[in-house]
Amino acid sequence: MHHASDILLTLFVVFLAAQIGGEIAQRLKLPGVVGEIAAGAVIGPSVLGWITPAQIAAGTPLDVLAEIGVVLLLFAVGLETRLEDLKRVGLTAFLVGMFGVLVPFGLGGLWAHANGYDWGKSLFIAAAFVATSAGITARVLQELGALQRVESKVILGAAVIDDILAMLLLGVVASLQAGDGFDPVHLLLVLAGAVGFIAVIGLGGARMMRWNSTWLDRPRNPLSPLLIVLALCLGLAYVSTLFGLAAIIGAFLAGMIASETRQQHLLEQQVQPLLALLTPFFFVITGSKIDLAQLGNAEALLTLAVVTAIAIVSKLVGGFLGALPLGRRGALIVGFGMVPRGEVGVVIASLGLAAGVFSDRTYAIIVAMSLLTAMVTPPVLAWLLRRSASAG
Repeated sequence: MHHASDILLTLFVVFLAAQIGGEIAQRLKLPGVVGEIAAGAVIGPSVLGWITPAQIAAGTPLDVLAEIGVVLLLFAVGLETRLEDLKRVGLTAFLVGMFGVLVPFGLGGLWAHANGYDWGKSLFIAAAFVATSAGITARVLQELGALQRVESKVILGAAVIDDILAMLLLGVVASLQAGDGFDPVHLLLVLAGAVGFIAVIGLGGARMMRWNSTWLDRPRNPLSPLLIVLALCLGLAYVSTLFGLAAIIGAFLAGMIASETRQQHLLEQQVQPLLALLTPFFFVITGSKIDLAQLGNAEALLTLAVVTAIAIVSKLVGGFLGALPLGRRGALIVGFGMVPRGEVGVVIASLGLAAGVFSDRTYAIIVAMSLLTAMVTPPVLAWLLRRSASAG
């Protein structure tokens, strides 16, 4: 019982910190997500210590809630994203995803090798520069009511492509680091499986829902449409992990399928209370995972500044080049929308630490870079979107 009460107290502290941080950020004309991430850093192990490393480790209640929160967030984003909209920006999204992976991977690897890492470790570090955190950008776009903009469709479509390419690159560098060698046949099979999963579920599911969604209302429970699509969300989130993709990709596909139903607007309204409860946990836990003690000297801070600059510029350039068909203003919005690394960079850094590839300091720098890109992007992206709206 004591253990259960401790968990409830921790949940209370995290949730309250998220609300206070979000409120302060919004009063400063910043997106609420910035305040939630900053709140996590303040109450985390590095500052106040109100939540400990053991409480945010993989598999803990906080970690599980954070995962559910980001899964639901991407499901809600999918609910506002129709398949036809993504088809219209398909080529641009592909170019953004491709350039947004290749440029950061190349620059990140060159920087690491120039700083004394062998090529195996350099490529592993480069992989941490690659994958965009769709959850951060999606939350900003949602807060600003900008999910229907063409730039938003490109960002969300590119995030799916980005995730596939990042997964393949991580597979390559992990194999090389483990000494297993490069197996192109295996990687092609993995790629085919991932693309096939997205195509079959995305296209087939959307077409089926468009054809007939009245069956969602047949159960006696008045909330049956929401309950059924939430079950679909959790199921596809799990299945996507079987194909080596992030769980949020499956959740996004589930939302996109549900967006084709006649109950779409009702579902959007009904899912809001769940988002208000659960998504703050993801952003607070993301902010709490940085170990500031490893960054307590000038050399480490300088390295962090350089790494963060490379991460921002490389992703911005890659996204900008891919989105040039939208014009320079639209390309700049897309480029910044692809910048945050968030939990993806943290996961890759954790894998590198567990494999003995990274030292504690290298790990801290990569995690801090991921979180800094997550904190820098929202206010810049919000400013660009407002400026574009006023100019338009």
